[in-house]
Amino acid sequence: MRSSHRTDSPSERTNDAGIDDGFVRLSHLPRGVLRDIALVWLADAVVGVSFGAIAVAGGLPVWVPVLMSLLVYAGSAQFSAVGILVAGGGPVAAAATGLLLNSRTAAFSLAVADSLGRTWAARLIGAHLITDETAAFVLAQPDQKRRKAAFWISGLGLFAVWNVSVLGGALAGSAIGDTARFGLDAAFPAVLLALVLPALRGDSMTRRAAATGAVIAVAAAPVLPAGVPVLLALLGLLAARPTCSTDPEDAS
Repeated sequence: MRSSHRTDSPSERTNDAGIDDGFVRLSHLPRGVLRDIALVWLADAVVGVSFGAIAVAGGLPVWVPVLMSLLVYAGSAQFSAVGILVAGGGPVAAAATGLLLNSRTAAFSLAVADSLGRTWAARLIGAHLITDETAAFVLAQPDQKRRKAAFWISGLGLFAVWNVSVLGGALAGSAIGDTARFGLDAAFPAVLLALVLPALRGDSMTRRAAATGAVIAVAAAPVLPAGVPVLLALLGLLAARPTCSTDPEDAS
């Protein structure tokens, strides 16, 4: 006869942060994953410095990019919003653009929800840390323990690196000059490309979806606002659908 006072198994226990099996540790992830996460941190640091410098050089006070990075925490949305503000646009237009670009994170949140934890505090903090990069690292892990570790290690580290680098760039301000001449704008996409190459080599459906999405994005870039072509590139996922076989033997 089972006792009515059931003792939770270790897999059902959570700590105060809502993460199962104790605190997340670096040892929960393979060395290769940690290396990839560190590369993304480095790339984001470069982009963060660029963002802070561009914002201040465009005439915004230091507190604007710093506060935006803490509260909004979305690189593409921040770049677009600052671009609109610097060009003379209003805050409503800047906010609307940011919301449009960040709409993709709604799908990410559904995909990584189980990796955030069980408590409301963990889910609230985790929701703020969801980015393209954290979602990619989570979905690449084979089990729940590694997915949680990938989310919190990459997410917390990325948040810290981004905000520190934005502050550094904002303080440097116009002293950096034209950030494009240093190639800072190319560092981030170059690292992301290096991270996805293994997936492209191993799966033909992934290659087909990536190629279709790339064609759509490139075709839309000259005529649509920044960020919208990336959203349209999601249509490339339609090319990854498995085709139905017409072989009579398969139908039997």
